[in-house]
Amino acid sequence: MGNSCACACFSPKEKQQVTSFEREPSKRLPNSSPFSPFSTTKSKSKKKGDLDQEYYDDALIQQQAQLAAALLFQHHQQSGSLPLNRSASVVYPSPAPKKIPRSSSSGQHSRADPTLIHPHHLLNKDLKIEGLETNRFVLVHGGGFGAWCWYKTMTLLEESGYRVDAVDLTGSGVHSFDTNSIATLAQYVKPLTDILEKLGDGEKVILVGHDFGGACISYIMELFPSKISKAIFIAAAMLSSGQSTLHVFSQQTGSNDLMQQAQTFLYANGKDQPPTAIDLDKALVKDLLFNQSPSKDVSLALVSMRPIPFAPVMEKLSLSEVNFGSVRRFYIITQEDCAIPVSLQEKMVRTNPPEEVFWLKGSDHAPFFSRPQSLHKILVEISQIPPSMSE
Repeated sequence: MGNSCACACFSPKEKQQVTSFEREPSKRLPNSSPFSPFSTTKSKSKKKGDLDQEYYDDALIQQQAQLAAALLFQHHQQSGSLPLNRSASVVYPSPAPKKIPRSSSSGQHSRADPTLIHPHHLLNKDLKIEGLETNRFVLVHGGGFGAWCWYKTMTLLEESGYRVDAVDLTGSGVHSFDTNSIATLAQYVKPLTDILEKLGDGEKVILVGHDFGGACISYIMELFPSKISKAIFIAAAMLSSGQSTLHVFSQQTGSNDLMQQAQTFLYANGKDQPPTAIDLDKALVKDLLFNQSPSKDVSLALVSMRPIPFAPVMEKLSLSEVNFGSVRRFYIITQEDCAIPVSLQEKMVRTNPPEEVFWLKGSDHAPFFSRPQSLHKILVEISQIPPSMSE
């Protein structure tokens, strides 16, 4: 989950070894053969020193951090006062529709994608956003994160003509609810439920879930299948019926020593009761979650992340083929992920195959920070996939 709630949810006393895995080249995979190459995109190579000098320019990164701060300040202005008691999604107004090119799956890109600052580089007059089944994305953060983590993705999508909602789940981001008091998954995802309930007849969205957000969007897919055009899982918990996020992530081969070192269990109801939340050691979070991300984004995360509610990650999902199974699913694998290893992401894909799988090369657990341009291209590509003949 964002700070990988699921990954953090091994038994508090459990101690296992780090999983080893091979990193594959960036590719897009069809459902019929989940791990056979489908397509690749090559990018012009540059020397590492040149990339570091070009993309680690402090002024550029500072612009990105300032943009994130501005979006957060906008939240506070719209709400009127602090602390904020948010029960609805965080919605940002979109600019006039613009157009972008169709992109294949990600190739290798630099650590700090500059197109956040210059999104017009992606525009293309031949693409008609208004002709899509839906041009509206709903972005769902992982455990510990909030709507703020999507600021680069939101900027790129909105500048390209899409409508974007980024939601603060209960007790996350600027939502003031006490994380330790969240008792159910339904309570945790209530702000997301509110968005789907307010959709008009025939209106659909593309749901995007990161980390534990994958379990959250799965819950919503079961409730509102007719309102969801596609569901995109980014290094996310993609569960089968009867599974909990805790169950899936605790059964990976080996384990993650860094995660176990970083996690701290909170016991608001006393040590003789189950944990109520999980927090992460800020000294270890960079290596765990942001090993490829710009330092300014790491700083933003360190002051913005909140504990992960424990009860929702223990809750088993009840998913049916007629509801959850009717929604088209896509999975994006993050190849440099130290929080949810590639081996575990592959296992979820094999166990519950989506329609297509995309490999995001060079991405840590936070691709919205480390590979925003590459992530954007994949999201756009998925949005362009036409409805199936059976729909």
